[in-house]
Amino acid sequence: MNLILIGAQGSGKGTQAQRLMELLNLKPCASGDLLRKAVADGTPLGQAARPYMDRGDLVPDDLIIAMILEDIAKMNGSKGIILDGFPRNVAQARALDERFAERRQAIDWAVYLDVPRAALLDRLSGRYICQADGHVYNLKTNPPRVRGRCDVDGSPLVQRGDDTPEKIAHRLDIFFTETIRLTDYYAVQGKLLRVDGMGAVDQVTRAILDGVNAAPFDRAVG
Repeated sequence: MNLILIGAQGSGKGTQAQRLMELLNLKPCASGDLLRKAVADGTPLGQAARPYMDRGDLVPDDLIIAMILEDIAKMNGSKGIILDGFPRNVAQARALDERFAERRQAIDWAVYLDVPRAALLDRLSGRYICQADGHVYNLKTNPPRVRGRCDVDGSPLVQRGDDTPEKIAHRLDIFFTETIRLTDYYAVQGKLLRVDGMGAVDQVTRAILDGVNAAPFDRAVG
């Protein structure tokens, strides 16, 4: 099973990707993590992507697609992949479909975590990640057991450098004017699953699992 998670920053994509990876034995493929690692490692692709990330803009398709496809090739026994943060526009979605078709594969479901913009702004103001491995927490919706410490590895929790009010607003503008068009793209293919992202973390996970197992075209669950 190959899944795509679609949702704005703060919609819970990272949390749900981690859960689905474990429950369904899927290989995680988070474009943001790949980009940040490439920048930190100083790779040629990372150096080319850094100016865009610093401005809060989308990284050009050719750069992100190269990183994603390189990572997808390393399956290591997983039963499929779960893409978090990619594709971000219809051009990327078409390129992904083409490359998958070359391998006689396809995307099975595109899961849209539907969260209103006002709620996203509220969530992002309380988002923190751990320094060791980037595990995501939210002080309001998914707090750590020990304040300021990651439940998994105990490392300190910090806010990302791009979680400033200005950059958050800019990223949400991009999502609701461009990335949201992916819902139409996958709906036409009969692969779109809409999930109410306002529920508790466990409720959202359950809705996704129920949906990908039995949901008809563009079914609303939650």
